[in-house]
Amino acid sequence: MVKGVIFDMDGLMFDTERIWDTFWTPCCRQLGVCDPPPEFYTGARGLAGEKLKRHIQSFYPALDPQKLLDAVWARADEQFAKGVPCKPGLRELLAYLEQIGLPRIVASSSPRGLIELNLQTTGVARYFHDVVCGSDVERSKPNPDIFLEAARRLGLNARDCLVLEDSFNGVRAGAAAGAVTVMVPDLAQPTAEIQKLYTCCCRDLFEVLALLRQGRL
Repeated sequence: MVKGVIFDMDGLMFDTERIWDTFWTPCCRQLGVCDPPPEFYTGARGLAGEKLKRHIQSFYPALDPQKLLDAVWARADEQFAKGVPCKPGLRELLAYLEQIGLPRIVASSSPRGLIELNLQTTGVARYFHDVVCGSDVERSKPNPDIFLEAARRLGLNARDCLVLEDSFNGVRAGAAAGAVTVMVPDLAQPTAEIQKLYTCCCRDLFEVLALLRQGRL
């Protein structure tokens, strides 16, 4: 059985990926560039830092990616201050993990302030022992750095940790870290590549909870 649980945030704990997707088009229009195509959104999920900037540049080579990111973050700060919806089963899973004494940590590519804001407005901050954000590590997902750091902070080897992820890049990072990696799909269903990387796929966090209770994770 696993000895600690590492939670992604957007799309896994909170139903925020759909909200994030609403920011890009108005921000692009604000900066006078064309609307992003569907593949822009797919590729951006789970990225942060320089990888996200390179992704933006691949679609908008003449645009300073930081200007677009600044516009997106400004909208995010305003929207997320109003609160975000929790994904089904989150509170029940956290309560169970607290009950059995498994340590819990958030490992998200988002800025620390936004992570802490979401944890506070949803009332789940008390369940977590620590937070690792994108700026805490040198390389973002799909590199394993953020999950390796999260495991280190829990005092565990990554192979003894359960990583819960919804994005392709998150699954890639969890697998690269050697963790028990469970995908809970949000906006994208797993491809053949992703199916080879994760330990299992669950339809929601209630199913993750059931597997833990059965001793299958």
